[in-house]
Amino acid sequence: MPLKELAERRALLHRKSDAPTLLRHALDDASIGPVAMVSSFGADSVVLLHMISEIDRATPVIFIDTEMLFEATLTYQRELAETLGLTDVRVIAPNRAALLERDVDGILHHFDPDACCALRKTEPLERALDGFGGWITGRKRIDGGARKSLPLFEKSERRIKINPLAAWTAQQVGDYITHHDLPRHPLVAQGFASIGCQPCTTPTGAGEDPRAGRWRGQDKTECGIHFAQGKPLRGAA
Repeated sequence: MPLKELAERRALLHRKSDAPTLLRHALDDASIGPVAMVSSFGADSVVLLHMISEIDRATPVIFIDTEMLFEATLTYQRELAETLGLTDVRVIAPNRAALLERDVDGILHHFDPDACCALRKTEPLERALDGFGGWITGRKRIDGGARKSLPLFEKSERRIKINPLAAWTAQQVGDYITHHDLPRHPLVAQGFASIGCQPCTTPTGAGEDPRAGRWRGQDKTECGIHFAQGKPLRGAA
């Protein structure tokens, strides 16, 4: 079955499913194949990570250490993985030779943020996803921009991308975290509604989209690991 049709069928099948049910089915869907979760261990990541830990703690979880993350994120990743008992967290780093060739001084993000994201996130993720037929993301429509029409399942290049929290509201996220007494990323308390690399992330103001603090002042709201029609998402395109 073509991937686009498969994604549409699964989205229709699970249009009324809750997130844990959708996750269970996706992880055991032979038509999709092996599935990994890709997590930034960011502001809201604990919700899906907790659900995964309740379903199957051995689910592969891919975490990309761009080597420009906040130290708080690295600490949170280690502590949360241990707290939830996740047994297959794969910490992925950029290719060392590529870094030396293309960003030896670590300043690429200043003059070409797209190239920096490709080097430090997109390319490492593509290598990490080799062998997987699908991957789980924590994206939500409330994030705004290109995510406002986010489907539950979508074709993404050669794989199916699964977005269990697509329709969730900020209230649902907060309620889930409170109900399960889950630890939040420490930077959330400092006004960071979305957390990426340190040089390109700022706190979010009242009334702003959650991702407004990412690449502030630039025509860029996505790092490039998410695609539409074969092209990296940018802005509200």
